[in-house]
Amino acid sequence: MLTAITRDVNENMGNCELTYLPRVKINAGLALQQHQQYQSALSSLGCEIVTVPTKSGLADSVFIEDTAMVLDEVAVMCLPGAESRRAEVAGVGDVLQQYRTLASIQPPGTLDGGDLLRVGKVIYAGLSTRSNRSGIEQLRCIVADYGVSVETVETSKCLHLKSAVSAVAPNTLLINPNWINKSAFANYELIDVDEEEPHAANALRVGRSVIYPSSFPRTIENLAQRGINVTPVDLSELQKAEGAVTCCSLVFKT
Repeated sequence: MLTAITRDVNENMGNCELTYLPRVKINAGLALQQHQQYQSALSSLGCEIVTVPTKSGLADSVFIEDTAMVLDEVAVMCLPGAESRRAEVAGVGDVLQQYRTLASIQPPGTLDGGDLLRVGKVIYAGLSTRSNRSGIEQLRCIVADYGVSVETVETSKCLHLKSAVSAVAPNTLLINPNWINKSAFANYELIDVDEEEPHAANALRVGRSVIYPSSFPRTIENLAQRGINVTPVDLSELQKAEGAVTCCSLVFKT
């Protein structure tokens, strides 16, 4: 059984952190509708939805992925690189402790879940503006006890590692080669995003399908031609806040 932990769109989402995108007005009502459709997509793929209550002022809290990484044996509570986001972690931990033993990243380490791509027994950790070497090294020490290794990948042109690369099928990754060095993933089959859709590398694999933004039709066609089952969702308002499909849930086996 799969559980998907989500958090509702916050009323202050318009004040979200932004790094690479200009600030534009976000329609909070439409963002809420799109998020509900996203949750429905998760349900359609066999996930039980568990919603963490949101709190006033936590503008980015819908992007719950950045607060934790859930393995079979442990949940690692992150320490987001943006100070304004650190208050998001406690509420998520309160829910995750019902499912997993918790471990935590401590200062001076910082770590965003969006920088963590797990493929089998390897976690690729993005060294980014949000995740530093101390945070990655702490993660390495935590997961080593469970036979999981950590490989550091430097990022420079995108917010998180998973902005540039994500898993779409067994041993298969979707990648923007202009944002990340392909050599780090030489052992996998790589599918390039369409050149006209640079933000299209983020996909959420759930079972044998991927939840994927409907705003990237060229890459959707490419994935379909590879035999990958795509469940499209419209997240246009959340994308204005530098969000994507992996950002909005923590999916794990229960």
